[in-house]
Formats: sequence, C-alpha cells, structure tokens
Amino acid sequence: MKIKIFVTVMLLASAVFAQDLRQNAVMSLFSDQKAIQVGDAITIIIVEASQASNDATTTTGRSSTISVDASGTVNNKAIPGINGGVGTKNDFSGSGSTKTTGMIQTKLSAMIDSVYANGNLRIKGSRKIVINGEEQTITITGIVRPSDIMSNNTVFSTNISEAEIVFAGDGAIASSQKPGLFTKIFHWLF
Repeated sequence: MKIKIFVTVMLLASAVFAQDLRQNAVMSLFSDQKAIQVGDAITIIIVEASQASNDATTTTGRSSTISVDASGTVNNKAIPGINGGVGTKNDFSGSGSTKTTGMIQTKLSAMIDSVYANGNLRIKGSRKIVINGEEQTITITGIVRPSDIMSNNTVFSTNISEAEIVFAGDGAIASSQKPGLFTKIFHWLF
C-alpha cells in the first residue's frame, strides 16, 4: 500500500513539476546549445551574391507614298503633263541595357525576436561600424527554421526566409558619390 501511495505521489509530482526538454537542453552534456527562445543570440553568416541583367531592343518603321500623274490631249493639242507626289517615312530605333551586380560577405549576431507556433524563429540584428567618420550599418531581419541552425549556433543568410538585409553607409565618401544639387535639378528638368 505504501508503495502505491509513493508511486502515485511521484507521478503527480512529475506531472505538476514537468520540465520542458528545450529549457534543459542548454544544460545537457549531450546536446548542442542552439538558440531556440526569445532573447537567445544567433550568429548569421551573410554570404549574398546577386547578379541581374536586362537587354531590350526596339525597331519600328513606316513609309507611305502618294503620287499623281496626269497628261492628255485636247483638240489634238497636247496638255502639259502634271506630276505630283507626297511621301512620308518614319523610323524609330531604340535600345537599352541594365546590369547589376552585388556581393556581401560578413558575420552578424542577431537575437530571436519571437517564436512562432510551428517553432520557427523571427530574428532581428544590426551592426554599426564607424571608421574615420564613415558610418556603415548592417541590418538583418527574417525567419529561421530551428533545423537550419548549425551545431555552432550559426545559420547562413541563404537559409533565412523573408530575409531583409540592408547595408547602408553615411559619411564623406558616401556623400561624394551622390549627385550634387544642380545635377539633380538638371535631371529633374530634362
């Protein structure tokens, strides 16, 4: 009888004080320490390369000609000949080409912002670097599947869905690469 009571108390205690395996995984000697909870840090390995090109060519043409010829005789006398003609021609030829290439390689730490019901993680992180007055800011947001997180708590940017990676700069060099005020006005007018 004492054994039945002891077993019943132990079962009730284990049900009341049940532990989440994910919470204890960080203290386990046999599992990896992966980011799985809000506030956990994760390292993003950003390796992005993009290339796009577009070519377009248009050629149109139209021509039309109208001519009138008149000649004849009246009372066996020849009438001077009349010749007339009108012609038009319209040609258009245009072409355009664009090519864009970009590449970013860096590492960036991010934090888990929220955890979805299916276990996917929303991440958010940024890094600001200032060198000699030149400021560069890298920002990343997106959704990561826990299965894409490697054992060293890193994930490649190519495995982030809805990824938004912003690489922005500000300073003297960035300002010198922008067109001046008069150039902007000229392009706006023409």
